[in-house]
Amino acid sequence: MHVKQPSFAGLIGVAREDITPPVGIYARSWGAAKHDVAEGVHRPLTLTCLTFQSTAADAPMVLIAADLGTWRSREDEWLVRGGVIEGLGLEEFGVMLCLSHTHAGPNTGRDNAAKPGGHLIAPYLDHLRTAAITAANRALTSAAPAVLTWRYGRCDLATNRDLPDPAVDRVLCGFNPANAADDTLLVGRVTDNAGKVIATLVNYACHPTTLAWENRLISPDYVGAMRDVVEAHTAAAPCLFLQGASGELAPAEQYTGDVSLPDRHGRRLGYAVLSTLEAMNSPRAALRFEGVVESGAPLAVWRGFADEPSHKLAAMKLDIDLPLKDLPSIAAIEAESSTCTDPVIKERLWRKRLVRRIVSDGTTSRWPLWLWRLGDACLLGQSNEAYSIFQQHLRRRLPNRAVAVMNIVNGWAGYLPPREMYGQDLYQVWQTPFAAGSLELLTESAARAAGSIMKD
Repeated sequence: MHVKQPSFAGLIGVAREDITPPVGIYARSWGAAKHDVAEGVHRPLTLTCLTFQSTAADAPMVLIAADLGTWRSREDEWLVRGGVIEGLGLEEFGVMLCLSHTHAGPNTGRDNAAKPGGHLIAPYLDHLRTAAITAANRALTSAAPAVLTWRYGRCDLATNRDLPDPAVDRVLCGFNPANAADDTLLVGRVTDNAGKVIATLVNYACHPTTLAWENRLISPDYVGAMRDVVEAHTAAAPCLFLQGASGELAPAEQYTGDVSLPDRHGRRLGYAVLSTLEAMNSPRAALRFEGVVESGAPLAVWRGFADEPSHKLAAMKLDIDLPLKDLPSIAAIEAESSTCTDPVIKERLWRKRLVRRIVSDGTTSRWPLWLWRLGDACLLGQSNEAYSIFQQHLRRRLPNRAVAVMNIVNGWAGYLPPREMYGQDLYQVWQTPFAAGSLELLTESAARAAGSIMKD
């Protein structure tokens, strides 16, 4: 009888680039904001890359995490990710570009060029493309034998944010103390053959919406302080953040311009990460039951023993046709926007136009799902904002694996709430272009594919 932590052994590379945009770039993320451009920097934004291979002859799997909010078009997203795929000669299924979803970052839509600070967006996207290619190249060049070990932990920073309005029949986007939240934290640790930590991975589901309409600074939100805490205790090994299925999850206290609050949130998550790291077995080790010692009580004795990690790698991309709601045309949205004078409503209409362009016309919209096997772990990336029931279901279907589920990977369009919520007056419901049942279709498709790729 033994207990083994999910792990992978192979060639792993790591690299990081600074992607902090210039002050003055268009950075409007909130309808209630009174400003359009970033006026300073709270913390730098980063792009971190990890590459995985079983041997040097294998095609690499490239995982990139960037401190950005969302993509505003398929073309803008492909400009960056496509640069890595084309520049390194990779297959599309072998690259995942994951956004942290900070709401205090720059706007990445080139169609905002005419807005204040919008002239800086296109050059910034070119910088992102160069940074992603550079990081991927450096990670591959530096790749060396290493072990990736995973362990689950807990952090209660995330809370449910679907609060029934006490005054009218609608649901507000804010802390609901009556509903439980998924507090699962998944931490990965990469160690070289000398036992030195060379990178960490943090998969956690919680909206980075601490800084809101009053904030005028570029910031990674709580992710920045979390990284600082973790990296200070791992000899500056880069920490890569993967945003989980956080459609209904956010900190209880948020929507501020006070940068001390996301820093406090980040330290809270960072200390939970460190606690999880401390609980990990040594690389290439597991626990084994060695027998009973009779004392005042019969004592079960467990000891560590040498254990070789899995070397298995696999990657796939699965296309899923998600049903769409009955949506207005782009022309109709633009006509309504042209006569609108309310800045909040106008911002909502602008976002609705962007989403309509992304999903195109028709009754369905095709969205890929990326699945990777890294030894005993399964990484699932999808482009939209799924509710946390998505990751909870997948963990139940793969109980003996580490399951990292990521929102906003390789694109974006909107939310994926559970079917039963579609009758409510809820932001996530009226924002999404996807019809009721889309989350359930994605979940079952992902569960079947994950079971297949993880089968020994």
